[in-house]
Amino acid sequence: MPEGSAQFDLAVVGGGINGTGIARDAAGRGLRVLLLEQSDLASGTSSASTKLIHGGLRYLEHGWFRLVREALAEREVMLRMAPHLVRPMRFVLPVEPGGRPIWMLRLGLFIYDHLGGRKILPATKRVDLAHGPLAAPLKQAYAHGFEYSDCWADDARLVVLNALDAAEHGAVVRTRTRCIGAERKSVWRIVLETRGRRDAATARVLVNATGPWLRLFAQNVLRERAPTPVRLDKGSHIVVPRLFAHDRGYIFQTRDARVVFALPFERDFTLIGTTDRGFSGDPAAVSASADEIAYLCDVAKEHFRAAIRPNQVAWSFAGVRALYDDASRRSQDVSRDYVLKLDEGPGAAPLITVYGGKITTYRRLAEHAVDQLSHVLKFGPPWTARSHLPGGEFPHDGFDTLVAATRRSRPFLDEEHVRRLVHAYGTRLERVLGPARSRQELGPFLGADLSAAEVRYLMQWEWAESAADVLWRRTKLGLRFSPAERDALARFMADTIGASGPSP
Repeated sequence: MPEGSAQFDLAVVGGGINGTGIARDAAGRGLRVLLLEQSDLASGTSSASTKLIHGGLRYLEHGWFRLVREALAEREVMLRMAPHLVRPMRFVLPVEPGGRPIWMLRLGLFIYDHLGGRKILPATKRVDLAHGPLAAPLKQAYAHGFEYSDCWADDARLVVLNALDAAEHGAVVRTRTRCIGAERKSVWRIVLETRGRRDAATARVLVNATGPWLRLFAQNVLRERAPTPVRLDKGSHIVVPRLFAHDRGYIFQTRDARVVFALPFERDFTLIGTTDRGFSGDPAAVSASADEIAYLCDVAKEHFRAAIRPNQVAWSFAGVRALYDDASRRSQDVSRDYVLKLDEGPGAAPLITVYGGKITTYRRLAEHAVDQLSHVLKFGPPWTARSHLPGGEFPHDGFDTLVAATRRSRPFLDEEHVRRLVHAYGTRLERVLGPARSRQELGPFLGADLSAAEVRYLMQWEWAESAADVLWRRTKLGLRFSPAERDALARFMADTIGASGPSP
């Protein structure tokens, strides 16, 4: 096929972590890439995770060693790639009376420490849970436990920065754009709709990375007749007022043989999750149900001294995972590993369908997806393993150094504000702050520590168009905004959006 017979080499449908990761990888290898998202980036499952970059300790019980090994190795790749977004965290695993035996926990953690070639993160150790700060928030049922390493990340910002890097490598990123038709011949001709306006594009390869919409997209847009082997699994989380003052997370074994995390979140809160149940319905309307919220509150009450009730929940959210259906009976038994299906034939443009995957392994998934097309497209070698996401061009242990340097150069900002900005933007916070040398020069503050300068940056460079985009995906400041402040932010953005436009 002549190189110029299509506008794009690759059209990726889905602006979650898998879609943006594939777009970034492909654009960095020299391919012409179109990335399409029907709503905002990370507006689905990719902003509704437990925010962990981890191997998946419980996956060892299922024998998913390849997945765990790859994920453990990726923790440190991601820690180097995005040291502003990805942070080391220590996790406390109490030994539960009547739960998994201590020898099993010790063996699992030994494997976890050694399976992935750990170099940066510290090893597992035993901890006293009868006394001290780790024991203080817990009920008195525990004598000891283990402390091990994993990482935490801002999932939605990880998605946005992959899209931004894809764009900076030449990809065309279109949000609020639905793919409503796809004609498959020697190239794909796709019909697009943006705010009621239609246009078309052509691509040599199409990638279905629509996550929970996989089956709907395959049936309604691609007109596929064969069933799509996808299983939808819902996970819900709650955010409650802070249950402990230290920086560790907890992982609890539950009575129904699952695990639930309780993590420090946004300084004043604790994130608790997740549930695990099958899902059917509209993925766009997914939310944490009353019984799921009650279940997570009950798990918290079983382990913490503080009694958590549903009316104390500051925020709840839910996401739907699109897992490859391997005919397992229980949701928690379905593999979280990714599956890439390449569909091609004589005279038919290739189609890749992406099933499953974890935020931790998205980079490897993207690399493998592009590699599958080496017989169809010409492109450069893999490159992301030693790369940095935008703003991450500093050492993995250099966060505090960057905070200190910023406080010296911008003494009008308090430390908590600087730490939030560094976590969000890394070295690019200079672009956010611009030439401002006083708080007033950042423009009006719209609530919490959100300045007009930051909002304008998000609108100009990160595709933010609504207050929800800013408050829940680019930041988590929705936890600190009043309804009146949200309305004021929406008005500010409406007044600004025509002039700045969401086009990096």
